[in-house]
Amino acid sequence: MTTRTPRTTRSCPCGLPEAYEACCGRFHSGAAAAPTAERLMRSRYCAFVRQDAGYLMRTWHPRTRPERIDLDPRMRWTGLEILDTAGGSAFHSTGTVTFRASYRGGALHERSRFERVDGAWAYVDGDFLD
Repeated sequence: MTTRTPRTTRSCPCGLPEAYEACCGRFHSGAAAAPTAERLMRSRYCAFVRQDAGYLMRTWHPRTRPERIDLDPRMRWTGLEILDTAGGSAFHSTGTVTFRASYRGGALHERSRFERVDGAWAYVDGDFLD
């Protein structure tokens, strides 16, 4: 008789403890919308990790969305740290999220702006920080 070790569910790349499917995966699939600017930020980070350009484009504000994005398949994101949030809740129409996204060889530190578009959160733009 063969015994199997139970498969361990890995937490979502966004840094929250839930499995990808129950966390950012439901936003990526369209089964749910990110309820806050922070959750949208986390789901967008996760989309960069998973090379999901379609989700990134869908969640980019139409006013600032580029024609296309080219993701580097060699990029290896290694972690996300949320440093600060302002606004961005169910009671706001705008919000900011300051974060540090680490990658192999460095980190990106940004303050991102978000706005609601037809009720859903969208990434507008961001300022790179030191």
